[in-house]
Amino acid sequence: MFLAENATAAISKFDPFDIMMLLFTIVIFIGWVRLLLARPKKNMFALGFTTVSLLVFLFANYVMIFKVWLS
Repeated sequence: MFLAENATAAISKFDPFDIMMLLFTIVIFIGWVRLLLARPKKNMFALGFTTVSLLVFLFANYVMIFKVWLS
C-alpha cells in the first residue's frame, strides 16, 4: 500500500500546464532574440519588457523543474 501511495504522489507532481509553460518560455526566447537582432532601430521598450518576461518565465520554469518535478 505504501508503494502505491508513492506512485500516485509521483504522478501528481506533473501537470499538463507545465508543458505550456515551457513552450511559452521558448516562444518568448525566440521573440527576445529577434528583438536583439533588429537592424535599423531596436525597440528598447519591447526589448526591456521581453527581458523581464523571459526572466520571470525562466524563474518559474526553474522552480517547476527543480523544486516540484525533481523533489
